[in-house]
Amino acid sequence: MSDDVSGPPHLILELISAFYWFDEGLQNYLRARGWPEITRPQSMLMANLALGLHRPSDIARRLGVSRQAIHVTVGQMVEKGVLELVDDPDNRRNKLVELTPVGEGMRRDAQAAMRTMVEELERRIGARKVAQLRPGLLADWGEPLRFDAEGRQLS
Repeated sequence: MSDDVSGPPHLILELISAFYWFDEGLQNYLRARGWPEITRPQSMLMANLALGLHRPSDIARRLGVSRQAIHVTVGQMVEKGVLELVDDPDNRRNKLVELTPVGEGMRRDAQAAMRTMVEELERRIGARKVAQLRPGLLADWGEPLRFDAEGRQLS
């Protein structure tokens, strides 16, 4: 295993950089439209809602943070009027995270921002290159790999 970063591309770093480009553009768009400032953890929470996760424990697991951290983030978004906690119909002891009407408006503007950013990315690097990104990103990559202590892949 080599620590040489000048060799083959480190796809994870490139994906993170691409995510930051989109997230910062999204934040700039929402700020310009007068929406409440949201932090990157709050943005990640909103992205997971868009992916269909509504249980705080599921969101925490996906983001690799504690349930307490998610509850703090949700609480901040509730204070901003963007999210609300509602009873889980499948388990009344639990709550689900849902968008408020304010949050729905923010979501609509976020979708418009994403369309604008994709159009600009197509202009900057070419529509063909943008179109070529999607199949690989949308493909089923399977379960994450697992390794032993020596770094050998486990089946």
